[in-house]
Order: sequence, then C-alpha cells, then structure tokens
Amino acid sequence: MVGIAAWGAYVPRLRLSRKAAASANAWIAPNLMGKGKGERSMANWDEDALTMAVEAARDVLGPGDDRSHIEGLWFASSTAPFSDRLNAGIVSAALTLDRAAASADVSGSQRCGLTALAQGLNAVKAGAVSCGLVTAGEHRRARAASTQELDFGDGAAAFLVAEKDLVAELLGHGSYTADFVDHFRGADAEFDYHWEERWIRDEGIVKLVPPAVEAALNQAGLSPDQVTHFCFPSTFGGMAVTLARRLAIPASAVRDNLASVMGEAGAAHGPVMLAHALDEARPGDVILVAQFGQGAEALVFKVTDRIDQARPARGVVGSLADRKEETNYLKFLFFNGLVEWDRGMRAEKDNKTALTTLYRNEDQILGLVGGKCRETGVVQYPRTRISVAPNAFAVDTQDPYPFAERKASVTTYSADFLTYSMSPPNHYGTIDFEGGGRIFMDITDVEQGDVDTGLPVKMVFRLKETDEKRGFRRYYWKAAPDRAARTQPAALAAE
Repeated sequence: MVGIAAWGAYVPRLRLSRKAAASANAWIAPNLMGKGKGERSMANWDEDALTMAVEAARDVLGPGDDRSHIEGLWFASSTAPFSDRLNAGIVSAALTLDRAAASADVSGSQRCGLTALAQGLNAVKAGAVSCGLVTAGEHRRARAASTQELDFGDGAAAFLVAEKDLVAELLGHGSYTADFVDHFRGADAEFDYHWEERWIRDEGIVKLVPPAVEAALNQAGLSPDQVTHFCFPSTFGGMAVTLARRLAIPASAVRDNLASVMGEAGAAHGPVMLAHALDEARPGDVILVAQFGQGAEALVFKVTDRIDQARPARGVVGSLADRKEETNYLKFLFFNGLVEWDRGMRAEKDNKTALTTLYRNEDQILGLVGGKCRETGVVQYPRTRISVAPNAFAVDTQDPYPFAERKASVTTYSADFLTYSMSPPNHYGTIDFEGGGRIFMDITDVEQGDVDTGLPVKMVFRLKETDEKRGFRRYYWKAAPDRAARTQPAALAAE
C-alpha cells in the first residue's frame, strides 16, 4: 500500500486586487474590467517557484531537524529558476536533506506537478525509496494588461509519499500523452504564447482529459459516482463542471478551483487543489485530481482514518487565511520585472557569487546550519573551528546545529531608505534564537512600522540577490514576522 503520509502548501501573503489591476489598465484594455473581481496571490520580490516549494515542504516536514528518513526528492515547476542546474538540489540543501537522497527536477508541462507526484508514488511502490518528498512551485510571469496577469496566481504544494502511516491511499493512476499545444514558451521567450480558448477547451481538455481519468478510475476499481472530491484546475470558468458532467462525476464533487482567492498556480495548482481537498477531507472520502497539459495526468486517492491526526500547521486553508491585500498595481509590475526603473547608484555593484565558497559552506548558507560546542554548549552562527565561548576557546568541538526551525525574535533593527531595496525601506537587524545563537539578517514581508524589538519571527528561505550579468540567483534565509506566535502568551520577548 502506497500513498500520501503528509501534505502541506504555501501561498504568498500578498494578494493583488484584481479590481486595482483592471482599473489601472482600463484605458488600454477596458475588457479586463469584467475580470476585476476577487484577488490573485502575488509573490514578494524575493520569492520564486523554488522558495515557495521549500516553504510548502517545510509545512509537510514540520519543525523537526532530523530528516534522514527522506530518501528521494522531486521538484516540479515550469518556471524553475535554473535551466541547467539541479533546482531540486537547492531545495534539498535548504531542507538539509541527506546528500544520499535521490533528487530530480520535473518540468515541461502544466501537468508536471501531478507527474512528479506519480513518479514519487511509483518509486515507493517499486521499493526504490521507502519515503519521498514531492514539492511543486510556480511563479509565472505574464504581459501587463493581459488576461493571464489576472488569471494566474503564485503558490506551491508538497507531499510526503510513503508506504505506511498514510492519510490518503493511492488507488489508481492514469496518464494520457498528446502533443496538443494550447500554449508554449520557447527557450528564449519571456512569456507564454496562448492559442484560442474554444479550441483548447473543446478539442483539448474535453477530449484529452477523460482517457486519463477513466484509466485512473478503472485501476482504482471505482465508478465515477463514487468520487467525493473532483479537483481540476483551469482558468476557463465552469471547465471542471463540464468535465464532471462528461465523466458522470457528481456535480457536488467538483471543488472550488480557488480562482477568486488565489488564481491558478500553473503546474502547482493540481497539487494545491489536492492539498486543499485533504485539508477538508474526512475518512473514506475519494479524491480524484487531474490536470491538463499535452494530454493529462489523473490520480485517485482514498482518505484514511489517520487524516485528522496529520493535518499540517498551515496547509492551503491556513495560507489563504494569512493574507494582505495589495492595491498598488505598480508594485506588482516592479516585483515581476515588468518595469525598467532607475535603481540608483547604490545598486551598481557586481553580484557575482563565489561558487567555491557557496559549495564549501552549503549547509550554512542554504540550510542555515550553525554550530554547537560539545564542551561548552555554546551555540553560534556561522560555525567556526574555534568556539566563540568566552574564556573557553575550544578547537574543532562544534557539531552542526540547524537554525531554520528555531523560534526567534528581533533584538535590534533598522528600516533603511538609503540602501538599495526592491521594497523600501530595507529592513534588517539582529535576530536572537530560542536556545541560543544570534544572526544579523534581512527582515522580509514587512512594511514601515511593522517591526519592533521583541517581534517574534520565523525563518523563511528567500532570494537574496540576483546576478543579472550572469543569470545567477543567490538564495539565503531571512526573518519574517511569526504572526501565529504573537497570540501566544509566552512570547519570546517576555523570556
């Protein structure tokens, strides 16, 4: 028996008001006003498909430091930051997985999120791994004043696949491949090129998705009327209802595709909808998830009695609840690199990364792993050969000590308008960690007035800088307000 043992999700906190975006473009594209309802998720300037996938995976794995049980990692995205670098390797390093764990990138189609999940499940079934992690993230760019700009959304989902302690057992899998080009993006293109909607709907989705769904249901030994939750992402209104009718799936099983509160997160949206279904599922429910993309992928799961003991800290429901409306359309354009702007002289520097230093300090930079002295118990970051313990300068006594999942609070901070920042003012400061250790770092997901001494924060994996000259992205950890901790009676500031 194989299936999903845990799940998680991540939706960026910022939500762009569609009304604000449509109104800003009404002079050039008045037709967009019809789409000016609800909101779409909007990645911060320092977020991308990879960082969101890491956050979704952390929601799955929880706060523990021991992740040696993860034997395989699959990262799915059609907008991965690197074309020729193992993106899954960066995810693995950020999560401090064992280097012996297999890893792979899955891309090339909007259904690749479900393809990666199927590959992970098949690897467990074949005995190649006993426990694997599948994560999918998407951050698609669209032309300004386009319908895609309003339809799209950013987000990620992740799943722990295993053969025991399951919350959802895999019953069936169906796949159908056809080179039906509904849209494409060439190697040198910035944006997708889309074909005509009616052709995609009538000749593509309606004809190519059913074979995959029917194969999955046949393998599961189920009839369509036994489906409790039907997840099918599409930017076309009513598409899932049309498919359900064609497949004889009950209309009551069709799930909300989150269009009004998030938008469609491309290759990650099938997994996001599956995670959302698990958030709300009950034992015995049958979940069918399918996604279109040069054919289709479909998976059928049956929810187990363990579902109520394994719900994630956030999931899709928690991520959607943690929101901040953004009505500044220009900010959205700036964050997505759609505006050429004067960054000032302070931005004129060479951001070349020393790849040798990055490799030698990989766990400290990508995993935020410091050191703890075996003799004195002193915790420090960065890890050094000589301990920083006063009057006890022990040599080579430090063991790796992860900081990423530790509770922390702001000790000192600055809100700097002089230094270059994509979202001024630039916040940074000294962060103290529960159990010891102190790191000077950037503070993200805040605005002027949000930060104060004693503010509880959590660590988030983000984009630090981009070397535009060489096309290299540098990742690191930042502090973000821990809004859940603010309501706890024993806040770090009082300790």
